[in-house]
Amino acid sequence: MQFIKIILVALVFIVNLTIAQPSWAGKDFTKGTDYAEVTQELNQLLNLKDNPEQAGYTPEQFQARLSQLQSQKYVIETARKRAQCFNQTGKTLGIYANKPKKYPTQLYFLAAGEITDDDWDCDGIYIPAGTQVVLSPNTEVQELTQPIAVKFVDGTQSIAKTNPATGAIELNVAPAKVFKAGEGNWLLPTLSQADIDAQVPSPQIID
Repeated sequence: MQFIKIILVALVFIVNLTIAQPSWAGKDFTKGTDYAEVTQELNQLLNLKDNPEQAGYTPEQFQARLSQLQSQKYVIETARKRAQCFNQTGKTLGIYANKPKKYPTQLYFLAAGEITDDDWDCDGIYIPAGTQVVLSPNTEVQELTQPIAVKFVDGTQSIAKTNPATGAIELNVAPAKVFKAGEGNWLLPTLSQADIDAQVPSPQIID
């Protein structure tokens, strides 16, 4: 009888391992579209490394883009949780997020000091026209003449913060893509920062 109980317990344990992914197991983002796109472009650039002008780049631009793609590939391969956005701007931040298998990517509003829940994917950030912004480390401040959306690859832990000296919003990670109105498939409304600040933050996207 004791032997039968041991066998039953062992069978239940094996079934649980087979059916349900263990909670401690890391997520694998290399099966997503972001990884496929990054890998494809990276391979194309590597094939042109001796002739960067064929890719439309100067040697310096080519190396910068190559490094950016290699960094994105590394982020996706080593990520253990979904992409998150941390708002350190001191203002409400418009973000694009989705909850896998439940809610598609759309615009939400993240209060100052908040970080998105890792049950959600923070795909990117909405930045309104008139904003001074530094889109990646070691680049110059630019003032936007139209709204943009910046997209991050799977697993990116992005931080948007306001530089107290310049007042510009700075991103800790270079975006994978930058969309303007009419580009991509995200809705880019015409909102000012005052419009965004007037929005009620979206409680469902925070931990």
